[in-house]
Amino acid sequence: MAMTKEYIHLSIFERDKITIMLSEKKTLGEIGKELGRSKSTISRELKRNSSPEYKLYLSHRAHTRSVLRREAASSRPRLKDKNIMSYVHNKLKEGWSPEQISGRIGIDFPNLSISHEAIYQYVYSAETVGRQELIQCLRRSHRKRKSKGVCRKVRKTKIPNRISIDQRPAAVETRLEAGHWESDSLISRKSHVALNSLVERKSRLLRLTKLNRKTAASTREIIVERLKDLPIEARRTLTMDNGTENAEHQEITAAIGIKCYFAHPYASWERGTNENINGLIRWYLPKGTDFNTITNEQIARIESLINNRPKKCLDYKTPLEVASQFVALQG
Repeated sequence: MAMTKEYIHLSIFERDKITIMLSEKKTLGEIGKELGRSKSTISRELKRNSSPEYKLYLSHRAHTRSVLRREAASSRPRLKDKNIMSYVHNKLKEGWSPEQISGRIGIDFPNLSISHEAIYQYVYSAETVGRQELIQCLRRSHRKRKSKGVCRKVRKTKIPNRISIDQRPAAVETRLEAGHWESDSLISRKSHVALNSLVERKSRLLRLTKLNRKTAASTREIIVERLKDLPIEARRTLTMDNGTENAEHQEITAAIGIKCYFAHPYASWERGTNENINGLIRWYLPKGTDFNTITNEQIARIESLINNRPKKCLDYKTPLEVASQFVALQG
């Protein structure tokens, strides 16, 4: 039976040899051959343990960095602590990914850290209590790929005086200033009830509202209602798709001063922030859900869960935390 060869860490003697051979302009392959190590081992050693302040490899500093890293890893808390286990369980059930939990735990518990790999190992471990339930909590994406080269016929829009996204200020793309929103509708094939999702591009803040019918009038009323109490600098632009429910965009602009722009037909990536958040909403309300059976309280709960969910692109802050920095949030 084949035996797995145990990895032996580089010694200070080997690191001294690496320093000498580097000064002699030896290649990584030559150094590895001399030490009986693979070329990748030498490459990894240089990347991980070179002195950043000097940008060169010094054996004694490299050895110290390696030892300290191993000691830190051995003292890092694993998922054996009851408080960490409870935290992980709760956040998985709220729809957080292991990576989000790993990134956020250092904020909520400054002296603790756990890798997302360790969380995955814990979830899939046969010893984990409630293993199957936790596995079901992991988000998976199984979108069907659309065939390339199949062109859709672009229908003539029925929206009067629409302004193309091509005319939208370039500052919107940078996400450096707040107040640029995207809007979309989520439909239920089992009833006329729909949802309107408004997402702010800088903070990724969501405002989710139930519509009894997906009409232009009801969409206009909801958008005005959800944005009217914000200061003018927090409602600069609104980017929409070409659905007829957005036909009253001029009335929206007249009511709250926000400038409305329209994405190109069948170009959902031009409202990528909105599309991403819609994917999260569908995690709570899968396709096939009859929105008529969902209460306003449940919608508010989903909005709160998403707004309090940390995001890697926000340095693991939540949309609510980021948005609260530039606007006093109201209902």
